[in-house]
Amino acid sequence: MTTVLLLILSVLAGVFLGKYFGKKEKLAKNLLILSAGFLITICLNEVFPQVYTSTESTNLGIFVIAGVLLQMILEALTKGFEHGHFHHHNEHNILPVALMVGLFIHAFIEGIPLANEEHVLSPYLLGIVFHNIPISFILGAFLFNGKGDSKTSVSYPSFLIVALFSLASPMGMLLGNYFNPNLQPYFLAIVGGIFLHISSVIIFESNKNHNIDWIKIGLVVLGVSLALIMHLFHHH
Repeated sequence: MTTVLLLILSVLAGVFLGKYFGKKEKLAKNLLILSAGFLITICLNEVFPQVYTSTESTNLGIFVIAGVLLQMILEALTKGFEHGHFHHHNEHNILPVALMVGLFIHAFIEGIPLANEEHVLSPYLLGIVFHNIPISFILGAFLFNGKGDSKTSVSYPSFLIVALFSLASPMGMLLGNYFNPNLQPYFLAIVGGIFLHISSVIIFESNKNHNIDWIKIGLVVLGVSLALIMHLFHHH
């Protein structure tokens, strides 16, 4: 129950912040960079070690690559929401159904490995929570702070999209209970590929004029440090 509440609250908190602070794109970008540092550390220190130390699985690298490719396909639907691409100038070109489907699949797959997590506040869960907040921030800004066309914010069921996104990971976790536990490394490998793609795109996206962005570097280091501290206190 704690896991489900954290997943839902992380989305609702992000949407709430996006609704009221959604015009501050810099804030959303900074939250994403911070979460990317956290996420890539969770991926390398928690997810991949669990994947590659599993004795009953083979060819797991293929599933990591599959996760990367899957995320690339999903971004064709979400138009890069996962790594902070705002589309205020062009919002009417994003199909609400495509956005909803892309975000739902993304969150649903991330939820499946949670079915076999033994620790309530596992680094994997907190990685999802940290990742959900900035994505939900952008989603809230997009749904409830539309610019340009005033009809944008009421032209589709915004609350339905938020509800489905907030329930996607818990539904994935519920489905994960029905899978053979031996499949856990494969699902983790796919999610690891998704995490790796999203975090690396955010971190390595080119800065303006390719100058060194010390704020960005500092936020990444802060995210990495938080994840490492959590890793040290996590008992496997």
